[in-house]
Amino acid sequence: MGDTAESITLESLAASIAKVAVELDIQEAKFVTLEGNTDIFYTLICGAFIFFMQCGFAMLCAGSVRQKNVKNIMLKNLLDACGGALGFWSIGFANAYGTGGKFIGGSTDKFFLNDYGGGAAHIDFFFQFTFAATAATIVAGTVAERCKMQAYLLYSVFLTAFVYPVVVHAIWNGEGFLAAANENPLSGVGMIDFAGSGVVHMTGGCTALVAAIVLGPRVGRFYDADGKVLAEPFTFPAHSVALQVLGTFILWFGWYGFNPGSTLAISGAGQGDTAALCAVTTTLSAATGSITAMFIDTLIGMCTEGHAEYDITMAMNGALGGLVAITANCAVVEPWAAVLIGLIAGIVYVFASKLLVKLKIDDAVDAVPVHFFCGMWGLVATGIFCSEDLLLASYDVVGGGIFYGHGNVLGNELLGIMFIIGWTAGIMTPFFILINWLGLFRVDATEERVGLDISHHKGAAYDMTRPDDADIDEMKEKRSATAHNREVA
Repeated sequence: MGDTAESITLESLAASIAKVAVELDIQEAKFVTLEGNTDIFYTLICGAFIFFMQCGFAMLCAGSVRQKNVKNIMLKNLLDACGGALGFWSIGFANAYGTGGKFIGGSTDKFFLNDYGGGAAHIDFFFQFTFAATAATIVAGTVAERCKMQAYLLYSVFLTAFVYPVVVHAIWNGEGFLAAANENPLSGVGMIDFAGSGVVHMTGGCTALVAAIVLGPRVGRFYDADGKVLAEPFTFPAHSVALQVLGTFILWFGWYGFNPGSTLAISGAGQGDTAALCAVTTTLSAATGSITAMFIDTLIGMCTEGHAEYDITMAMNGALGGLVAITANCAVVEPWAAVLIGLIAGIVYVFASKLLVKLKIDDAVDAVPVHFFCGMWGLVATGIFCSEDLLLASYDVVGGGIFYGHGNVLGNELLGIMFIIGWTAGIMTPFFILINWLGLFRVDATEERVGLDISHHKGAAYDMTRPDDADIDEMKEKRSATAHNREVA
């Protein structure tokens, strides 16, 4: 009887252990699912923040142009998102993140997402699409008020489907020759561009610079009606400062998806710490860039004109310049370094803006100084201020900026700058020259003077029709008669 009882007890214990093991397996599977879904939701929210930046670009551009071109620039910003989505979905995503290719992706699974599905895969495409759309929309403001719609559609799709993906493949694809994620990264560390100062902003800014040069300035900006150089460049007043400021704040808000979201997940060890650091460095650089740009411009005005004026445009674009500059290094620099990066970004923006005017390159919203020049400074700053400990935590590679006694990061950043400029300008220059030669790039001068809303979009954005004078006189007569009747009564 004793042996039988002991056998039953052992069997019961084994069954209980088996039950517990099954329950643990079930709970572990649930935890893994929850972890994966948490990362998907985090990326979805950050991607939505980035997509909301399209609204910021639209508001900023609409406020910066003249009233007669508001519909045109708003439609172009809308079509950026549409054309970018289709171009990136069809071939851009595969070119950027396909495997098996040194120059562009060689695998076929990501073309049209034909063999790339499921929650993690779909959110990966969505998040990366929002970056591609941002690169495309940078160009819209620069060529505002004189660019044909068909040209805009052509270069928007071409940029998101081919030009931008090649840059992405080189720097963010694990097989790219500059990628920090490469098995054998260049100089042991690769190029550090955490969220895209170079990949996104320099690519879009360089495209905008080439477009502005080929397209030429707006009528009346640098030359009079006879083609003679104006003594002073004419500044076209922004039609709504309120929209400009709204757009700036929306963009700043969206950057909290752009930079922290580039951790690509939140559940892994240290990812929360990295995302939080990105939020802090992003804030500090933007704030410092805004203040610096405004006061540098004020000081220049005091020296040249003898009195102080505070330009809100400088403050807004200084903040954006600080945001662009910190994008490459937000995860690998300390907060104090972010302040210095924003400070220098504000200075870079001011002098780059004045340089374009000096060269008679017309940028309607100063997108080139903000995205191209401040993006370039962001990459250089990475090579200077990149922290050894933060680099190891974010990328698991050994190196740092020259401030920490290393030169490998700076060398790679400079190589990346040369690659982005060489590739983007080398492809987009003949592209813009060709569509300009075909007469597809610039609107007719008369249509430009009338305004693109009336000449291309069935009427002005705002109904400014004055009430009929006869109706106004009749209203006044009725009110006068009513008042007279009251006095008699």
